[in-house]
Amino acid sequence: MASLSSDIGRREPRLAEKIRNLQWGLVLLVAMIAGLGFAMLYSAANGNVEPWASRQMTRFAIALIPMIAAALVDLRYWFRSAYWIYGAALVLVVFVDLRGHAGLGAQRWIDLGGFQLQPSEIMKLAMVLALARYFHSTSEENAARLRYLFVPAAMIAVPTALVLKQPDLGTAMMLLAAGAVMFYLGGARVWMFAVGALAAAGAAPIGWSMLRGYQKVRLYTFLNPDRDPLGAGYHILQSKIAFGSGGLFGKGFLHGTQSHLSFLPEKQTDFIFTMIAEELGLVGGLALLCLYILVIGYAFAIALRSRSQFGRLLGLGIAVNFFLYAFINMAMVMGLIPVVGVPLPLISYGGTAMLTVMWGFGLLMNVGVHSDVHVGRLGQSRLG
Repeated sequence: MASLSSDIGRREPRLAEKIRNLQWGLVLLVAMIAGLGFAMLYSAANGNVEPWASRQMTRFAIALIPMIAAALVDLRYWFRSAYWIYGAALVLVVFVDLRGHAGLGAQRWIDLGGFQLQPSEIMKLAMVLALARYFHSTSEENAARLRYLFVPAAMIAVPTALVLKQPDLGTAMMLLAAGAVMFYLGGARVWMFAVGALAAAGAAPIGWSMLRGYQKVRLYTFLNPDRDPLGAGYHILQSKIAFGSGGLFGKGFLHGTQSHLSFLPEKQTDFIFTMIAEELGLVGGLALLCLYILVIGYAFAIALRSRSQFGRLLGLGIAVNFFLYAFINMAMVMGLIPVVGVPLPLISYGGTAMLTVMWGFGLLMNVGVHSDVHVGRLGQSRLG
């Protein structure tokens, strides 16, 4: 492990310099996406800011504070704190499994009075932080050796297993996918992924037997939504109807029939992208997709400019997390993958997801502000 006393690089930028160097273009893109989310939540409530739009706007305004704060502290602070943050997130996930608040058939939340905290959302970023620190301190040569990969593999496997137990298949998929990408960026060899894929295929029958009844039904429904159009297939069929009825330019803001006549389920959370397609049409959906692509491109540009291996891994991990949020939700509501509970970032109604995404953008901007700061010993990998 690299000694923290070996930090090298340029001086730590002054506060005024950091504020000037903040990626304000990224902040503008984030605000534009969030603004579209506020508008759709207003429409979801039939032209009323209550109960969703007003709360979401308040959460966004509050989340701006930790986002900016996360961007301004020394990058090396996040390096030193990475394992502690991961440990705290893991404790929260364990607590959810033991004493968490149950709702909608799952036990995923900690009731904090007026706020429902979902620790699995925090774990998505905490795991990226911890893996970025680990692979920063491990050379590419060691990352290619199996004995050096047991620790990071456990850092992925333990929270994934706990999240699956809640059960939350969507978040578990995100943890596994983000972890696999971090392994690759950290220097793991391709043959290791091939072996892992073969092992997963061999264990598929065991995994199938461990799935809950409703999860198996979702998979059956994904393969054939028409098998139970008024039951398990209702959500995805109504989503496809709303998508198709939107056409090129949509039915108009506040005029979505599937959503406003309550045919579209969970229109303020998981299926809000369907509502966008119905009211704003293909043009509106593509506009949101373009904004997401710009954000992801911005994130990649920030990450790859960093002179620190930790900064590059952290920035790319955050970009991958954001991509997974958007891809899984959009693919789910279009029927391309089974229905899982993953929100559309900055659009879907939800407190913990909003705060986590904004914290992630704060960490990303931190990488940009401290692009010339080296952290510990510069490890070598595919990004070096």
